Amino acid sequence: MGWRRTNLPMMEDEAAVQGVVKIYDPNTGAGIVVLDDDRSEVYLRPGSLKGSIFRLLRQGQRIIFQTEESDGHRFVHTVTVGSDGR
Repeated sequence: MGWRRTNLPMMEDEAAVQGVVKIYDPNTGAGIVVLDDDRSEVYLRPGSLKGSIFRLLRQGQRIIFQTEESDGHRFVHTVTVGSDGR
């Protein structure tokens, strides 16, 4: 799958969403997150963690983030906070 990086502006009214990491490849920075609200999948692309407190993610990790849409797919950006559900 080809990953195309875009610099889309963040919308002021864009709400943060929460999800769980389904797949993450630390070598490429690519992966998939399953959203809590509707169980849909959002893609992590290389650079998705840039500017966040996270350097790596692990399968099953809960994260809070915003999404952007590009080429008909939703992508994770602005990962701000994580919780392990405790």
